[in-house]
Amino acid sequence: KKGAFDSTKEDEMSNKNEVSEGIFGFSAKSLDLQKRLKAFMDEHVYPNERLIREQHSQLPNRWMVPPLMEELKEKAKAAGLWNLFLPFSENGAGLTNMEYAPLCEIMGRCLYAPEIFNCSAPDTGNMEVLERYGTPQQKQQWLTPLLSGTIRSCFAMTEPHVASSDATNISCSIVPDTQSSSYIINGRKWWISGAGDPRCKLMILMGKTSTSNHIYLQQSMILVPMDTPGVNIIRPLPVFGYDDAPHGHCEIELKDVKVPMENVLLGEGRGFEIAQGRLGPGRIHHCMRVIGQGERAIEMMVERVKSRKAFGRVLAAQGTIVETLAESRMELEQARLLVLYAARMMDVKGNKDKETRKAIAMIKVVAPRVGCRVIDRAIEMMV
Repeated sequence: KKGAFDSTKEDEMSNKNEVSEGIFGFSAKSLDLQKRLKAFMDEHVYPNERLIREQHSQLPNRWMVPPLMEELKEKAKAAGLWNLFLPFSENGAGLTNMEYAPLCEIMGRCLYAPEIFNCSAPDTGNMEVLERYGTPQQKQQWLTPLLSGTIRSCFAMTEPHVASSDATNISCSIVPDTQSSSYIINGRKWWISGAGDPRCKLMILMGKTSTSNHIYLQQSMILVPMDTPGVNIIRPLPVFGYDDAPHGHCEIELKDVKVPMENVLLGEGRGFEIAQGRLGPGRIHHCMRVIGQGERAIEMMVERVKSRKAFGRVLAAQGTIVETLAESRMELEQARLLVLYAARMMDVKGNKDKETRKAIAMIKVVAPRVGCRVIDRAIEMMV
């Protein structure tokens, strides 16, 4: 029937991106990992989504980790699907940003899936920082357990009293105490993702070590063990009433926190240099995960409109429904293309290149905007 939602339209709307391998020329290694990752998700992740939520709801404390999570992590390790994110390192899969991007999309289809493969933020960014800039001692103490998945970490940059999107405003003080060969840290951080997790043992903190140096040489990054006296988690910060436990996004007070001088990363005043190296890959990861969520939302919409009836016809036969699905497909494809372009630019020109930075700036707006629109449409389809 003309205008009906036939099988051809269904294939187009629920496209799972098989065509991408031909267009973008993903390497054989990336294609193999995509195939294995999809199989693992089908066998172990999707079937356990309900169970892991039920386990979490039955725990005596919301800030505890469901036992199933650790079981799935061990299965991922055994399957060779572990630490896939780390580029140009013997500790990771050695993938380029372009090769890793489709894996992020696959993992992003389930909110908790990246952790199963030890590929979740903020640990990925923190591990990259330690791999690139850490001393052998820092790597042994912190990178090794992070890579094994036995601990987790957080990244403390944003502050409540300043506009932290401009990192020159960061005011948390890191003051040297030469008598004890330590730094004394004072300040307040908030929206610190992962700080609520009981396995979170390390904070990488950005603060100010100088007020007189060049504006981009005043900030430093330093390693702060979470059990250091003076580190106080004030509260988890909810988003629209959701606390994201056991991960959490916390407000943290640091009062006279003393850490050894050797905990500073790369040296005083190198905070911006480290931050730029950290942000580029992370934005690719986040954006591709959002696209994965959008893909799953479209699939859910397709299934819904084939079974739901209104005004004597299934929703799939309604013109406005087909238009909604088409809009979602077009927007998501555009967003994916832009993110993959940014990933390719990073691989070819590096994330300090002007055009690369422009592409990264665009995707951090486009991907979440499209993701929100597609998911919002999916919610409307479900009522």
